[in-house]
Amino acid sequence: MQLRPLTLVSSALLLTSSAAAQSQFSFSIDWQSASMGSPASSGVPMTDGDLYHPSTTTLMPATGLAAAPTISLGHAADLGLPGGCVGRGPGMPCAIEVDAFSRGTDHQFGPNLPIQRGDLLFSVDEFAAGRPGGPLPNVHSEFLAGDSSADTFGNLNTLPPGPLPPMPGRNIGMIDGDGAFSASGFTYPSIGLKEPNLPAPGPIDMGDNQDAMDVVEPGTAPGGAVYFSLDGGMFDGREGIPNSNAAAANGVGAADIFVQSGAGMTLWASAPSLGLDLVAPLTDDIDALILWENGNGVADVSPGPYGWQNGMDMILFSVRRGSAVIGRPDSQFGIPIEEGDLLIPPVAGGASPFPAIFIPAEALGLLTVRTHGVSLGDDLDSADHIGGDLFDCDGDSREDAIAIALGLVIDGDQDGVPDSCSSAPVGAPFCFCPMAAAPCGNASPTTGCLNGIGTGALLTGSGSSSVTLDNLVLTTSGMPAGSFAMTVMGTGTTPPAALANGLRCVAGSIHRFPPYSTAGGTASIGRGTPNVSMGLVAYSTSSFSPSGHITVGSTFHFQTFYRDLGGPCGAMFNLSNALTVNFTL
Repeated sequence: MQLRPLTLVSSALLLTSSAAAQSQFSFSIDWQSASMGSPASSGVPMTDGDLYHPSTTTLMPATGLAAAPTISLGHAADLGLPGGCVGRGPGMPCAIEVDAFSRGTDHQFGPNLPIQRGDLLFSVDEFAAGRPGGPLPNVHSEFLAGDSSADTFGNLNTLPPGPLPPMPGRNIGMIDGDGAFSASGFTYPSIGLKEPNLPAPGPIDMGDNQDAMDVVEPGTAPGGAVYFSLDGGMFDGREGIPNSNAAAANGVGAADIFVQSGAGMTLWASAPSLGLDLVAPLTDDIDALILWENGNGVADVSPGPYGWQNGMDMILFSVRRGSAVIGRPDSQFGIPIEEGDLLIPPVAGGASPFPAIFIPAEALGLLTVRTHGVSLGDDLDSADHIGGDLFDCDGDSREDAIAIALGLVIDGDQDGVPDSCSSAPVGAPFCFCPMAAAPCGNASPTTGCLNGIGTGALLTGSGSSSVTLDNLVLTTSGMPAGSFAMTVMGTGTTPPAALANGLRCVAGSIHRFPPYSTAGGTASIGRGTPNVSMGLVAYSTSSFSPSGHITVGSTFHFQTFYRDLGGPCGAMFNLSNALTVNFTL
């Protein structure tokens, strides 16, 4: 399997196809994660109080797992949290778990702007089963494989502007935990976490749980501040144990939002201002955070939707399983709040004093008590809202994961990257010209036999072998300039046989593409080229007999003949090496 590398520049995860467009993808893990105490890329043990970013130069490694992530911010020096927790293993709580964070630059929701597919990113815990069905991979498929808790998902449906009542939606996997194929058969760009993490109660997980997330998009300058919340100690009905209670260890609430801006940890927004801790003090826990801060460093809590477009701050959050506000009526619709909902502070004069539902869990393809009748709803662990495409390698202005899921592009090897973006050569080259086979000693073991200008002609393939895409391009280089060439396609092969100044290896039923000029010594045929621009598949079905029709599952062999006046063997033409292509869907 060939995987397309995505480059990291200045330790930032490349989020779009433009080399100039770079974004930072940061995340944290929880205290139960298997990576706790394991070395980060710097060798320093990982903790639940650190913020990380991917450290691999290839986000989709061709072999093995992605490298361990890099620490972006360390707990003691950067967030104002206590030291002494480094080196703990999984399941050993301390006073530093960062449960949610944002740099305050998240993309604003607009009152008249639909939420486009893939713009709402989120993660879940290992118990979140997700809604069954729909395009894969999704929360449900990765839950069954034990790979959901380290992954990042996006909304598959375009959603109307919030606030939204419960409405059905789907999700799609967009960033993988470890980059290896899961039992579901999929992989996608990865961040260096450990998988699988099969759901099981208790303090120690067999894999990792992505606990918080933030994306700083291209063109958005990250602020110097980090806004965050700490983990509470509420009892988790799925885990069967309380959470780490890092907030209480620091003498603060788990539903408060704090800011770090170089002067330590200070309160930014109190739980009551968000409609939390109203049932009783210290009974709620923020679990995901989407934040746009207006720049004045003060929490200007909006009294309703879209106050952030009039100078207020945009604050969206979820609450962790076990929070007292779960099941209470929200202030927008008067319906029970769930741990999978994205909430905003209470609507002034609303149906209750509690937060308002802005994006319901159902719209993200998650299961809830109120709609699906499950005993406990799916937990939303982290979230972010972006204004562009996370991965768009083919430049079609569609999220790659979305385009693959909807069948708009082909991903035959299920690596999460459209086959049209593959930078790997297509086809298997053969029929080179070693000394033993060279017609007149004109050997060249890495190309066709040497020609009159002292080079050998090399035939390579690019694009893909997809019949549906029909984007295979065959390029022959190393030919004499200003001459003529013709590429042929055969159904079979033969042992190298001397012919003119070169070797012939393509046999069987032979089909000839139109001749073309060698121009500067290199020429191509295939879609988008001056020669056979309609695509080789289309040309084969329109111009060749049935034995030459390129179809799914067919195998053909290609070789280029070209004029070689003054060639070393005294003949008038020569041949490139040959190339075998197995065509796929």
